[in-house]
Amino acid sequence: MLRQRHRYDVIIMANVKLSSGESFESLLRRFNRQVQEDRILAEVRRRRFYEKPSEQRRRKEAVKRRRSSRCLR
Repeated sequence: MLRQRHRYDVIIMANVKLSSGESFESLLRRFNRQVQEDRILAEVRRRRFYEKPSEQRRRKEAVKRRRSSRCLR
């Protein structure tokens, strides 16, 4: 489920429903897997501190370089 908060911020909410006869442990495992797949914690860590636009640009360029070097192998 996606909800828009501000112009550039998107809140991603992991959502799991309890199946009949399902234990809490398996529900928690599914929830943790969903959070990991949605990369919610990585996004929280990335937004922990303000990142200047020049730093964002530098980080994105580094990702592009890494991806292109993988393709050349």
